[in-house]
Amino acid sequence: MSNPTHSAAGAGTLDDESTLVDQLVSRGRRAMKEFPRAEQGRVDEVVTAIAWSLYQPERARRLAEIAVADTGIGNVHDKITKNQRKTFGTLRDLMRVRTVGIIESDSERGIVKYGKPVGVVAAITPSTNPSATPVNKTMMALKGGNAIIIAPSPSGWNSTNATVDMMREALQRVEAPVDLVQILPQPVSRSLTRLLMQKCDLVVATGSQNNVRGAYSSGTPAIGVGAGNVPVVIDSSADLDDAAQKICASKIFDNSTSCSSENALVILDDIYEDAVDALKRAGGYLTHTDERDRIARQLWTDGKLNRNLIATDADVFAGKVGLGDGSGSARFFMVEEESFDPESSFADEKLSLVLTVYRARDFRHAVELVARILAVQGLGHSCGIHTANMAHARKLAEDIDVVRVLVNQAHTFGNGGSFDNALNFTLSMGCGTWGGNSISENLNYRHFINITHLVTTFAEDKPTEEDLFGAYIAKYGRD
Repeated sequence: MSNPTHSAAGAGTLDDESTLVDQLVSRGRRAMKEFPRAEQGRVDEVVTAIAWSLYQPERARRLAEIAVADTGIGNVHDKITKNQRKTFGTLRDLMRVRTVGIIESDSERGIVKYGKPVGVVAAITPSTNPSATPVNKTMMALKGGNAIIIAPSPSGWNSTNATVDMMREALQRVEAPVDLVQILPQPVSRSLTRLLMQKCDLVVATGSQNNVRGAYSSGTPAIGVGAGNVPVVIDSSADLDDAAQKICASKIFDNSTSCSSENALVILDDIYEDAVDALKRAGGYLTHTDERDRIARQLWTDGKLNRNLIATDADVFAGKVGLGDGSGSARFFMVEEESFDPESSFADEKLSLVLTVYRARDFRHAVELVARILAVQGLGHSCGIHTANMAHARKLAEDIDVVRVLVNQAHTFGNGGSFDNALNFTLSMGCGTWGGNSISENLNYRHFINITHLVTTFAEDKPTEEDLFGAYIAKYGRD
């Protein structure tokens, strides 16, 4: 069922754009009034319909094909997996929680909590996930009884629009208001997106840091996510083949479009050669100096990533760059850095099958390298470690300013939630104030509800002055 605002595309003037956004927001508010938010069972049925609209195998494939054809980013097989896995995992999470009516009651403390909508949500979505991210955010938004308007990346508009049409058809099928889900019409301009952010009730921005900064400066409550640039340590005690296989599977997934994809490996000196050999067995190609220079010249143009090389298949990348014999059958490419240089492009996020490799003298040096890599980009996002020594994992968590430290996991599959870790399934990773974000956890349903607290009294809980100040006064006196 198509969005009726499609016919208004290309309206032109700022006044026209303002009127268009007003219409979208008004439709969203009307749809919310028709949505029985006090009935958790009905809300869950609608959320399940949204999930099925993407999870259904034929649709997951069709939308993956449209996405790759439109954007040229990633590959169909992995986008199908992403469409289904993220949707399934998120639905699992959402079906286990209450978000409407009474969501929590603590009689001992006299608190009853009521979940209520935040309102009309503006969802800024990226070209890397033009179907999975819109559905993921829509499921969370509707779980809280909200409406959502999606502002897609211009290059991903066709696939996102097809996704929105399928979600609207799903809403119609379960007799829910179709305007709970809408999309900005083409052409999606910066001014149109900015107006949407200003006129809605909550902005949730995933994508470029320009989008995130725009969300935070919109004057509307906003949730943004930070940039990735994941460094992963291979520790002396690691199972090297297991680590290499997980790193490969994670790195090559959807041609490394994920912000959670490994961008750098920090390998301990005493196992360095063995670890590199394990990575070669897993499909890695170790570049020579001249090949490194060739990648540097072509992967970046005028300081920006080359859209003709990012997220391409390994054989295509090797051919375009002109790598040597054996590179065409590789699954990813390793570039060794003799020392850390924050000015080197290889210290930054690469959005490609290129993996920077550093040698650490010892574990302390490895932690230092991880911190320095994240200072270039990715502060607050995440890092990982392959180790049998949990003391080293804890040390990394204590010393590094990131929201997530993954232990012995394929980073792309674990960072946004997994069936064998406790992180919420999501496609939007908050990075805390380290990454300029308002949240330091995975985006989840809690960010899409307001909470009313019904407060009654209980037996007084008031400590004595001695309880609170006694130790301080005994040590420092009363003066």
